[in-house]
Order: sequence, then C-alpha cells, then structure tokens
Amino acid sequence: MNELCDLTVHINGHHTLHLHQSVMCAFSGRLRTMVKQEKMKASSRKEALSVKLADFPGGADGFELVARFCYNNGRVPLCPSNLPLLHCAAVFLEMTEEVCACNLLAQAEAFVNGLYYWTWADVLTAVKSCEPFAAAADASGLLERFISALFSKITASPETPTAAAAVGTPNRSSSSCSSSPDTVGFGRSSSAKTPESMKPCAGREWWFDDMTSLSPQTIEKVMRVLGCYGVENKNLILTRFLLHYLRAATRRPALCKEATLAGLADTAVHGVALVGGTAFSCRGLFWVLRIVSAVGLSKECRHKLERLMGLMLDQATLDDLLVSGDDGGVYDVNLVMRLVRVFVSSEEEADAPSQRMKKVGRLVDKYLGEISPDHGLKVSKFLAVAESLPDSARDCYDGVYRALDIYLESHPALSLDERTALCRCLNYEKLTLEACKDLAKNRRIPPGVAVQALASQQSKLQITKPAGGAAGKEGRADLSRTPRRIVRAGARTRSVDLDGGSDEKELLRLNLQRMQSRVVELERACKEMKGQMSKMARGKSFGAASCHQTGGRGLPRLC
Repeated sequence: MNELCDLTVHINGHHTLHLHQSVMCAFSGRLRTMVKQEKMKASSRKEALSVKLADFPGGADGFELVARFCYNNGRVPLCPSNLPLLHCAAVFLEMTEEVCACNLLAQAEAFVNGLYYWTWADVLTAVKSCEPFAAAADASGLLERFISALFSKITASPETPTAAAAVGTPNRSSSSCSSSPDTVGFGRSSSAKTPESMKPCAGREWWFDDMTSLSPQTIEKVMRVLGCYGVENKNLILTRFLLHYLRAATRRPALCKEATLAGLADTAVHGVALVGGTAFSCRGLFWVLRIVSAVGLSKECRHKLERLMGLMLDQATLDDLLVSGDDGGVYDVNLVMRLVRVFVSSEEEADAPSQRMKKVGRLVDKYLGEISPDHGLKVSKFLAVAESLPDSARDCYDGVYRALDIYLESHPALSLDERTALCRCLNYEKLTLEACKDLAKNRRIPPGVAVQALASQQSKLQITKPAGGAAGKEGRADLSRTPRRIVRAGARTRSVDLDGGSDEKELLRLNLQRMQSRVVELERACKEMKGQMSKMARGKSFGAASCHQTGGRGLPRLC
C-alpha cells in the first residue's frame, strides 16, 4: 500500500499508531464513526485525522493484533492465548457482521463455541490471558464462559491425576495429593458425612496447584460464578482449595498486599465454620488461622474461627498454641486467652471439673512455662494467662510455680510489689511438698509469700489421729520423743518406727515450724536493714544507726 497513513490512533494515552483509514474503518464500526466525527471538525480533509481510544483492552499490543487482522484481509491465527484479547478488542471496536462479513467478532465467537473440546491446559491458559483486561472480559461474558468450562473439566475428569492428564491435565504424582501439607488437619473428612453440595468435587485435588497461578481477582470471580463467595460458601473442596491458594499466596510477597485476599480468607473461614470439627482437627484449625491471618481477616470471621478452635482446645498441643505475636511479644498471648475463655464458658455448666478441663489446665501450664522467658511479657499478661482457668482445672500448681520461677529469673528487675502480685496466681494448698520447700528457699520469692505457703502446708498436715483409746493416747503421750526416735530409726533401720506414717508427718510438721520461724526471723532482719538504710539517708552514720536500731547487737544468725 503506497498511500501515506492518514489516521493516527492514540492508545490509552501511552502509544500512537499511524494507519490507513480505509483499511481500519472497513472492519471497525467504532473507528468508522469516530473518523466521520473528526472529519466534520477538521478544516481540511487532506490532513491526517487523529482519534483517541481510552481503556482499550490489551493496550498497544492488543490494537496491533487487530491491525494485523485488518491488513491481512480479515484473517488472523486464533489460539487460546490470544482469543480473549481479540474477542474483547472486537467487542470494543464493534467489529461485527453489520460492518463486514466474517468479521473478527464472528470468528472469535466461532472459536469459543468449541470451548468444551479444549484441553484443561487450554482453558486455564485462556482464563489467565483474561487477567490484564479482566473488566472487559467480564463485561463481555467471556470470562464466565471460561470459568464454567474450567469446572466442567474438573467435574468430568477422573479422580486420579494420571488419568486426568490424558485430557490435558498436567501429570502429578499420586503421593503429592495424598500427603501434601494441605491435608494436615483433614484426616477425618473422608469418613464424615458430606453435604450434597460438597460431593461433586470430593477427592479431586489434582487441579489445586494449576489454579494457584491465577490472580486473586480471578479466583474471586471463580467463587462468585460458582455461587460460593462469602457466607454462601458451603463447599468443602472449594474451601480446601482457597486455603491452598492462600498458603501459596503468602509465599509471594507481592500478592500478600492484595486487598482481594482478605475476601477470599473470609470465604474460606465461612466454609470451615460450616463443617467445623467434622472435617478439621484442632491442629487443622490452627493451621487455617495461621494462613488466613497472614493475608488479613475480618473481625467477624476471626471470632467465628476462634470460637470453633476454643471449643476444641482440649485437643490442642503446646506447638499449636505457639502462634507468633504481632504486638511486640514473641507469642500471641491474647489469642490463647481468648481461646481459653471460649473453652471455659462452654464448660461452666458442668457440676464437677471434667477431664477436658483438667487437660486444658495442664496445657496452659506448659504454655506458661514456654512464654515465661519472653522479656516482652508483662506481669499483667502472665497473671491473665495463669488465672484464665478456674481453680478446679488444676489438681496441682507445681507447673504454675515452675513457670513463675522462670519468669522471675528472666525478669530480675521486678519490684517487690510486682513479685508479690505474681504469686497470687498460686494456690499454696495445691503445691506439693517438694515445690513448697523450693519456694521457701527461693530468693526470688518474697518472704511473706514463703510464710503463707508454709502455713498452708502446715494446715494440710493437721491430721486426725486414729480413734481407739490406747493407741491414740500412746501416740499423743510419745509425741515429744517421736522425732528423735524416728531420726535414730532412719540411721539404723525402719523397723522401729512406732507410729508409722503418722510419726513421719509429725516430724515434717515440726521441721516446717522451724523453717517458718527462720522465715519470720529473716523478715525481721530485713525490716532492721530497711530502718538502717532510712537513717543513713537522713545523714546519720551507719555505726550509730546500727547501734540505735539493734541495741548493740548484730543481725540475727539465719543459718
């Protein structure tokens, strides 16, 4: 063609193409109309006309394909990768049969009509090709047709990935489907009764990895086309796919910023909440929480998921509870407290503490011991976790004491008042004798707390002597010499133990009394030292203050 280009087309404000009016207007009704309007405005018909096309699908590359079609007398090779672009461009430029016979739109429609004979890979390629101009593809109805064809392939293909490969599905090893990380927590789903809406896709997971190549906007459109977006999600397999997709998205930092992912996370949680414990174990629910929290989750859906987790808290392990924190701490302690509150509220109606409650009590004690070394853990937060369970949930408080000791060791700058407040989470009567002895000797424990613990142990040892005259009287008459005789028996043989277990308990009681008196003496010495320090602060010498305070006597000997 020897004529000069007499049409300038500006594409989306970024690219400019110089073309011939006669060629382009022969196929495009929209360009024909725009050229006529421009000619009416132009002062001279000989000058080149200029038209602007905004929001053209595919940009300059898409328009270049259309130009090739026009310059090639209405012929262009069509394939699944370029069909969406040519179809949307034909709709945009009004390349219909009214303008020209066998126009681009008619050829594209004829190609789409054979969609259900395409392979899985072809349909997936076409769906992915729609993403750069998804709005145009959606408006023309093309994207919805591709999605319908995609899931027709899924429902029609065999369950085994190897057989599915025969119709265009990429071959995948069977082990990847049976033992993939997806299946963690879904162990009971195969035996559970599945609602009717979940049966068509049951077990077909070979397409999960292929679909992860699609954008979040496309996946949202897929869920909407299937009628399973948001609260309408009642399909277990689609829920599992969404979790698989979201997990893959967390590995792509660019996708994690997509706002669309939050809506997909909410949709997945609605599906999880529908089936609950029938398809997800407690560990599986924690796995779900980690995934959806990484991409964003609404408060309503978080509350729904956490309630489901809290009701199954007795099935959790320590590893499950160790969720990373986002408020400056190493672990998300607030999450655990919310789960414990849900569990406790569900068990409040029981008359006696159940084994489930005691199991959660042991779990919380382990959790306390794990989070205690965290320097960012505040005293109030430690107490909140320790006191989140009722007293009846624990038969023994040794675990709480061990966690408390670790916390005090990791936070040496705590004041006396803070250390005293921390000890209020202990039930001294439920401490074992060994734990109580360690507490009394622990320098990190305030002396007053040690006295209370020893006093509680003493009350535990107030035993009732066996009824029966002579034996009881003899026991009371020989009480004063029982300790010495037991000591001697311990050095030689246990055959001379007169009162058996009663004498040992009596000796233990006397030992505790002596230990208590030593603690009282220690408190008195501390008060004297405080008095000395206060007098030194007022300007008096240490020696004068010491004489005045102690009357010339040294501090009492503690050992």
